[in-house]
Amino acid sequence: MAQIISLKKTSDFSRVYKKKNSKVNSLLVLYLIDNRRDYNRIGISVSRKVGKSVVRNRVKRFIKEAYRKHVDNVKSGYDLVFVSRVKANNADFRDIESSVVYLLKKHNLYFKKD
Repeated sequence: MAQIISLKKTSDFSRVYKKKNSKVNSLLVLYLIDNRRDYNRIGISVSRKVGKSVVRNRVKRFIKEAYRKHVDNVKSGYDLVFVSRVKANNADFRDIESSVVYLLKKHNLYFKKD
């Protein structure tokens, strides 16, 4: 299982946003850029509009866990930024997980291992 490496710097997030390569869902937005490395880096952004800190952290945990479950089925070499939409505050884990997989498939990053 691959290790999940996070985007930390504001400049990294800005570089991904600047490319404007995004796909949307009712719960999440996924921005993507090629990072020319052998691994993916993931960033998660949840606005204050989603809720108080408890709700925001729960949404972040759900997104990270959903990605972790499917990391072996994702192509390598990309910086991914998941941005939560306000509707995600009432979503359960299954909804978030299906949104993550759906967006990865829309970007043609998801493949099924046999």
